[in-house]
Amino acid sequence: MLDISELARPSGLSAATIRYYEEIGLIRSSGRRGLKRLFEKKVGTRLALISLGRTAGVSLSEIRGLVGTEGRPDLGRSTLSRQADRLDEQIKELTVFRDGIRHIAACSAENHLDCPRFKRIMRIALMRGP
Repeated sequence: MLDISELARPSGLSAATIRYYEEIGLIRSSGRRGLKRLFEKKVGTRLALISLGRTAGVSLSEIRGLVGTEGRPDLGRSTLSRQADRLDEQIKELTVFRDGIRHIAACSAENHLDCPRFKRIMRIALMRGP
């Protein structure tokens, strides 16, 4: 059994994040040692899966559906494939923005607002929203 600080250290997650994951049902503690929550070692694997999902842009509610709170994760191939498609789309968008920023950095226009490419990037950003 690991207390929350022993679980947090190797995972790189804060104790507050681990408590939140428990609160929303992604993980489950097995008891307490004094005031500290105790977790089985296998929760570390679940945290790694959650972190992998977050890195891939999967929402916590989607992750909950994939890993649940008990047993083995159910990583549906169609769900994973859809997420990979979303990542491909994000990569395309980010590549366009990266290339645009590089152009703007080297642009000879006296003012960025005079640069047609900068104006196009601003329109795209506006349509995309925050």
